[in-house]
Amino acid sequence: MLPDYHQLLKAAKDVLPDTEKTEERFRVPNVKGHLQGAKTVISNLNQIADHLHRPIKHLLKYLARELATTTEQAKQLVILGSKLSASKINEKIQAYAEEFVICRECGKPDTKLNKEGDIYYFKCQACGARYTFTSKI
Repeated sequence: MLPDYHQLLKAAKDVLPDTEKTEERFRVPNVKGHLQGAKTVISNLNQIADHLHRPIKHLLKYLARELATTTEQAKQLVILGSKLSASKINEKIQAYAEEFVICRECGKPDTKLNKEGDIYYFKCQACGARYTFTSKI
């Protein structure tokens, strides 16, 4: 006698490895860097900006304002004018992603940001949501 469909399905599921279910497909990378005297040097901020699909200059302006420090870009390095912990910088980059990358309607990171004058146009490629906001930067 042949095993029924449900027995075969159960046997197949038992053989499969356990998978970790996660709803999050977008994760902001953590900064990599070091302290140099009274300054903080970040070596991967360009890669983070690329991952967020935002211009590095926009991210730098936001960080300068939020961290109340100066920023300087030297080749692949970004130098912040004060000693800052990586956790504080990561927290501000996460806040940037929530404000300027993640769609307010559907929560997905598939967005484009365009600027005309002082007004930013935010368009979600996933759900089609579109809204504007005045530049805080």
